[in-house]
Amino acid sequence: MSKQNHASRRKFLQQIGATGILAAAAPLSSLAAKEKAEERILHYEKKISPADKIRIGVIGFGIQGHYDLATALKVPGVELAGICDLYTGRLENAKELYGNDLFTTRNYKALLDKSDIDAVIIATTDCWHARITKDALAKGKAVYCEKPMVYKISEGADVIDAQKKAGKILQVGSQRVSSIGLAKAKELLAAGEIGKLNMVNAVYDRQGSIGAWEYTIPDDASAETTDWEHFIEVTEKMPYDAKKFFWWRAFKEVGTGVAGDLFIHLLSGTHFITNSKGPSSIYSTGQFSYWKDGRNMPDVMAGVMQYADTQEHPAFQLTLQVNFISGTGGQEAIRFVGSEGVMDVKGSNITIHHSIMPEAPGFGGYDSLFTFSKEMREKMQKEYDAKWTAAQKTQLKKDDIIYKAPEGYSEHLDHFTNFFDAIRTGKPVVEDAVFGFRAAAPALACNESYFRKKIMNWDPENMQLL
Repeated sequence: MSKQNHASRRKFLQQIGATGILAAAAPLSSLAAKEKAEERILHYEKKISPADKIRIGVIGFGIQGHYDLATALKVPGVELAGICDLYTGRLENAKELYGNDLFTTRNYKALLDKSDIDAVIIATTDCWHARITKDALAKGKAVYCEKPMVYKISEGADVIDAQKKAGKILQVGSQRVSSIGLAKAKELLAAGEIGKLNMVNAVYDRQGSIGAWEYTIPDDASAETTDWEHFIEVTEKMPYDAKKFFWWRAFKEVGTGVAGDLFIHLLSGTHFITNSKGPSSIYSTGQFSYWKDGRNMPDVMAGVMQYADTQEHPAFQLTLQVNFISGTGGQEAIRFVGSEGVMDVKGSNITIHHSIMPEAPGFGGYDSLFTFSKEMREKMQKEYDAKWTAAQKTQLKKDDIIYKAPEGYSEHLDHFTNFFDAIRTGKPVVEDAVFGFRAAAPALACNESYFRKKIMNWDPENMQLL
């Protein structure tokens, strides 16, 4: 790479920082998120030696498995060594995409037995996450496991222990926590830009059959082509059901519904930005509004979580919402509400709008003052004017802050870059087993609350239901 190209890259990244924070105060000029991106890009302009190559296997080659693999292979020095899936059509698709010589199997243990595989991507049905993760760690593989890290809260401690025992890298696939936008949101919140946090409103709505998990089922789907008996090894025995195999998110027997799919993105992002370990109480409710297709997990769901006052953050309330037939057309946003403004996080873009109360207390207007006698009103007005200056009675104005990630930026690629960096250097990942479980458990507790119709109490420090 020439010096000219290096300089051009640096200049481009500096421009990102200069234009991204349009009205940031001096203490925020460090542009930590921009510097992080610059360091990573420059690192991967270097040639990767054969010793630094990482060979990966994919277990679960459905929608997310395809996206994960395509993204992982964009990181220099990463090579594909094998793919496992239970549906034969996806193994055929794997060879069509990556060549007939590619190792494919329906038995994930055969893939884990391959000595030339350094790391695995686990993108299976939720009910298989914990077992495959533990088996992969025991075989000495680094693990990138899709969210939620576990299907049941009771599985969390075992996965954490397995990672500690193996000493291998484990990263959970809530890619938003690697976003430079969330890094900037974290910095802005810590700098007090919206005052004292007191509420977070998080929404992830969709409108459409594909968004509601009504994925296309192939014409050749059968108990044989999907290896159904293997598929239900970790569940209660069930007769073959193509929907439970291909629409698995919609069924509690194998998936975790909107909570495990989308609440967890909102939770992991909120936890990252606030440094939170999790809520103390959890309540959720849901309904079947539109997609009445045999599913037993609701298509509209809301949750309320209370976060206690801790060293990391003040007490705040989190509301969660997923609506699969939303007339908005779909939206994803997390709004942090503080005493002096709001911060909206939409993808990797951040907007802060300030609203700061005047120092003087309210007096007049929609107030009981006008109901008093004239003599009393005039007397109290004089007292108020004598006590407070015009400046103290005026609402402080402060410019909005807008941060935009560079065009074409991919938090998904950043998340995989973090994962492979950790494998190569041994540095901690951004979303390890503990972080992953602290995001997964409250999400799964929403399902518990919905089905049991009760408030769930959670100990975020010791990671257990009370």
